[in-house]
Amino acid sequence: MKQPLSIYIHIPFCVKKCLYCDFPSFAGCENIYDDYVSALCSEISDNASVFSDCEIKTIFIGGGTPTVLSCKNIGKIMDSIIEKYNVSNDAEITSEANPETVDFKKLSEMRSMYINRLSMGVQAWQDRLLKKLGRIHTRETFVANFNEARRAGFKNINCDLMFSLPSQTMDDWEETLENVLKLKPEHISAYSLIIEDGTPFKKMFDEGCLNPIDDDIDRKMYYLCKEMLSDKGYKQYEISNFAKPGFECRHNCVYWQTQEYVGFGLAAHSYFNGKRFHNTLDMKKYIEAKGSFNKLHEDIEILSEKEKIEEFMFMGLRMNRGIEKEEFKNRFNFEIDDIYKNELCKLKEEKLINENNGRIFLTEYGMDVSNYVFEEFIK
Repeated sequence: MKQPLSIYIHIPFCVKKCLYCDFPSFAGCENIYDDYVSALCSEISDNASVFSDCEIKTIFIGGGTPTVLSCKNIGKIMDSIIEKYNVSNDAEITSEANPETVDFKKLSEMRSMYINRLSMGVQAWQDRLLKKLGRIHTRETFVANFNEARRAGFKNINCDLMFSLPSQTMDDWEETLENVLKLKPEHISAYSLIIEDGTPFKKMFDEGCLNPIDDDIDRKMYYLCKEMLSDKGYKQYEISNFAKPGFECRHNCVYWQTQEYVGFGLAAHSYFNGKRFHNTLDMKKYIEAKGSFNKLHEDIEILSEKEKIEEFMFMGLRMNRGIEKEEFKNRFNFEIDDIYKNELCKLKEEKLINENNGRIFLTEYGMDVSNYVFEEFIK
């Protein structure tokens, strides 16, 4: 039986960098798209033998904005995977997309390339908020190209939304949810804005030009989201993710369940054979390496058993299903109480976690203060 594995592909290009984004991505680099894709395909193809005993269960093409690439280049990337890797017949293959960078022709061609899931960066319904975020699409473009994605044959679409945006009101957020729900996507991700270091938003915040939303309003927005999505049949399966039954993002579950994955592309992260590492963040170095793993990998870290246990706990508890005590024992040859008995008792007393049928999971209050809970398992 082949070992299950997931693949992440990083496309570090955008038409315009969003003001809140701290991901490794760049605007105005159209002149190197072809060179980058060539290096990326070399990395994917030339290293396939390392993963010959693996079956690829999920593929996620992220960024940046993968859909800034031409269909020809997207096709080259997909061909390099399909031709050299053992991709499962029922693999979940996702591409992120900015609504402004797709049309029916591109979406149809992507669908013909085995891409069967689309993740659209929507963020907000109101054009004034989209403009403040630095987004290049409008509400009208999103709706039009969501419908084009359906026409092109996509039956599994995620919409990324953001709340706690500067100057966003409860009415704005409710309007966003109402209108996105009318489109009936299979999956919705809803994230609270975090002002990250090194972003234009952080500079604006430091200069007093950007006022974050009050914490109480942030929580009200989160609860409204959970209520409205639940009413429409979306099941919350992770702190920020909601899906119709059977449409949970299998790729992201790999991360939360600390299973193995390999990343290709600039700055892409991997976790394989107990090692965690990432590719170089230097674009020139990446392209000149022409796919050589030895020249690309940086910060190689061999995880200790203690670190594996800690990650299993705080990543698994992000999911509503929580962690299974039996799985913990099978992985680590310990009962969970042998290590975390005091922490679990403390968190139960504080009503932050529950235990039922051999599973440990966050309470609703525990989700609100999840970082506090996770810290209990990192010693």
